[in-house]
Amino acid sequence: MKQSIIIPALDLIDGKVVRLHQGDYAKQTTYSDNPIEQFAGYLSQGAQQLHLVDLTGAKDPSKRQTDLIGKIIEATNCRIQVGGGIRSEQDVAQLLAVGANRVVIGSTAVKEPAMVKGWFKKYGAEKFVLALDVNIDANGQKIIAISGWQEASGVSLEELIEDYQSVGLQHVLCTDISRDGTLAGSNVDLYTEICAKYPEINFQSSGGIGSLADISALKGTGVAGVIVGRALLEGKFTVAEAMECWQNG
Repeated sequence: MKQSIIIPALDLIDGKVVRLHQGDYAKQTTYSDNPIEQFAGYLSQGAQQLHLVDLTGAKDPSKRQTDLIGKIIEATNCRIQVGGGIRSEQDVAQLLAVGANRVVIGSTAVKEPAMVKGWFKKYGAEKFVLALDVNIDANGQKIIAISGWQEASGVSLEELIEDYQSVGLQHVLCTDISRDGTLAGSNVDLYTEICAKYPEINFQSSGGIGSLADISALKGTGVAGVIVGRALLEGKFTVAEAMECWQNG
């Protein structure tokens, strides 16, 4: 039985903790200018893995917040997986060097599979999370969206997972785009289906968590991690409550 965990998430723009509505930089809510304090609060309640997205770096790779991310990791002394427009081996190497326990790869994994598979071989599959955002069509096909959801890749979730299993894929963060940031609940059927189909992969659910009931609803799915962002920032519940709900329900 995989140990499933609650993974608090923060999005950073220029060192501030923010949320974008459905990926839109024009619709930004700022919650805090102290990400270290925010993460430390989550850790004090028992969080063991954190998720951090560098939105500044995602938009402009020359402005990556790698130094700040290193400071956050050093100050919190916690496992933090980091993503946000990772496009080059230099990005990967720098994030691992400042202490990220895993690097989250999104569009690049779809657009440049040969290159990303090379990283898996060089650094170890356990160091990566593939972040796959899916649009589910009327026929139930799960098509991956890329470039901040701006375009459809034409590649299905299953195709990509099976391609990367050849290099030992371990971690997949899967988001049903229609649920992200909505607090309307997760796509439980999606996670139940993919966890059953690929039991050897650790799936992280992402998007839509708005209440403790939404966390309870994921308990039977087989997910290895539940990413919670906006609901924690808006005080819908605490990390401690989420963990309690997961463990005891």
